[in-house]
Amino acid sequence: MKQPAGASAVSLEWVLAQTDLGLAFEGGEAGLDRAVELVLTTELTEPFAWLSGGELVLTTGLRLPSGRRARTAYLRGLHACGVAGLGFGTGLTHLEVPAELIRIADDIGLPLIEVPLPTPFAAIIKRVSGRLAELRYQDTLRVSHAQPRMTRAVVDDGAAAVVRELADSLGGRVIMLDNTGAAVHLHPATRSANSTAPLPAEVRTADSGVSTDPTGGTVTWQQIAVERRRYGQLVAITETPLSDVDRILLGHASSLLALDFAKTARLESARRSLNTRALEIALGEHPNASSWNLLEAAADEHGRVRAMAVLCRDAGEVATVGDALDDIFEHLDRPQFTHATQDRAIVLLPAGSGTEPANLLLDRLRNPLRRTIRVGISAQHPLPRLTDAVDAALLAASTATPGGAPLEFTTMTGTTLLTSEASRNVLETIASAVLEPLVAHDKSHSSELLLSLRAFLEANGHWESAATHLGIHRHTMRNRLATIQSLLNCDLSLARVRAELLLAILSRTTVRA
Repeated sequence: MKQPAGASAVSLEWVLAQTDLGLAFEGGEAGLDRAVELVLTTELTEPFAWLSGGELVLTTGLRLPSGRRARTAYLRGLHACGVAGLGFGTGLTHLEVPAELIRIADDIGLPLIEVPLPTPFAAIIKRVSGRLAELRYQDTLRVSHAQPRMTRAVVDDGAAAVVRELADSLGGRVIMLDNTGAAVHLHPATRSANSTAPLPAEVRTADSGVSTDPTGGTVTWQQIAVERRRYGQLVAITETPLSDVDRILLGHASSLLALDFAKTARLESARRSLNTRALEIALGEHPNASSWNLLEAAADEHGRVRAMAVLCRDAGEVATVGDALDDIFEHLDRPQFTHATQDRAIVLLPAGSGTEPANLLLDRLRNPLRRTIRVGISAQHPLPRLTDAVDAALLAASTATPGGAPLEFTTMTGTTLLTSEASRNVLETIASAVLEPLVAHDKSHSSELLLSLRAFLEANGHWESAATHLGIHRHTMRNRLATIQSLLNCDLSLARVRAELLLAILSRTTVRA
C-alpha cells in the first residue's frame, strides 16, 4: 500500500540520508517515497491490530516467524496496514538481516532497513520526531502567512485571487466549481499531467471528501456554502494527500469564498427589493421618473419589455414562486423586477426573452404547486405601456391551463373577447336574446338553422361555401338563410350584423363547453 510523503511528513529517503545513524537500505525499493508519520518498536509476531498506517516499525526480530510462508505473511500484514517501512535491528537476535526477508520485501515493495547495533532505536525515534515537529511548524508558519494573503486577495480581487493564492500555498492545482459543476476559476491554467484529468464523479455529489484522479493525484474538495445556500465546490489537486494544516487552509479559503458570495447575495437582495419597489410604483396610481429610470434595466436595447404573470391560489404559493424566480434570475444573470400580491406575481422581462424564464420556473417547481399555477406572457410593449403589458399577461394567465405551458397573449387572437368575464357576460346576453328564436324553431321543427347560420358566418358570408361545408344543396342553404333573416329580423349582408351573431354563437358554445 503506497503512501507518498506529504509536505509535513518525513520520507524514508530522508531517514536513510541521516548518515550518523548508520542505517542501510536492504530491500523494497518501490516504497522508498512513503511517508513516515510515527516511529515505534514492537516484537509482536502479529502487531497489525495496533497499526494505522504511516509507521516506521522497528524490531530486533526476537520473535520473527521462521519459514518463508510465515515471514511472507508477516511482511504482507505490515504492508496491508500501510506502514512506511520495517527497520530491522542487527547484532542481537540476528547478526544480519535474513536474506529471505530481503527477497520477500523486494517482492512486496515494503522498504526494509537495517539498524546496526550501535544505533539505539530511541535515536531514530528522536530524530524523526524532531523532523516531524519541524515540518509541522513550517506548515503552520506557511498557513499563518497564507491566510492573510487570501483574505486580502478576496477583498482586492475576488474569488479568482483566492484560488490563485490557495494553489500557490498548496503547491498544486485548485479549481472552483459552480453549482452546475462547471469550472469558473482555476490555477494554474495548465498543469502537465493533471491539466486535462477529469475529476472524480463524487466531487459533484458529496459536500466534501478525498479521492484520487486517473493520474494518481490526490483530489480534496470542500463545499462553498453559507447555512443552506450553496455556491459550489473548491477542489485541490495535489501530488500527495493534504496535511492537517493544508486542510485547514482549504477550509479557510472555502469560508472566505462563501462570505464573499454571501456579501454579493445581500447586495443582490437589496437591489431586488429596490427593483420591486420601482415596479410597484410604476404600476400604481402615481408613478414617478425615478421608478421609470430603474425599470429601463429590464428593457431591451429598443426600450421594449414583456410582462409575465403567474397566478397562484394563495400567498404561500406566491412566496414559493418568488424563491424560484430569485434562483432563475441569478442563473440568467439578469436584473430582476417582480411584484407579488396575495395570489399573483408579475415579472418584467426584456422583449426578446421569449418563454425561457417561464419554462425554467415550471421546471423548478414541484407538484402539487406546479399543477395549479397558470402562467401568461404579454406581447412586446414599449416601457411606457407597461400597464398594457401587465393587463395582457394577466388575461393570458387567466386563460392558460393550470400546470400547462405558458400562454402567450399573441397566440390568443380570435379568443380574447371570450376570455374576458365582462365581455363574455354581454355576449351571453346577446346569445340568449337574439338566438332564442332559432333555438326554438330548431327544437319544434327539427331544423338546423343555428348550425346553418354558424357555417354561413364562418364562411365569411359565402352561402355556397357554407352549403358545401354542410353537404346540402345551395337552394336549401338559401332558403334557410331567408328563414333566419325573417326570424331574427336582421340583414345578413351587413358585416357588423354577421360579426355580432358569430360572437354570440361562439359565446354560447363556450359557455356550454
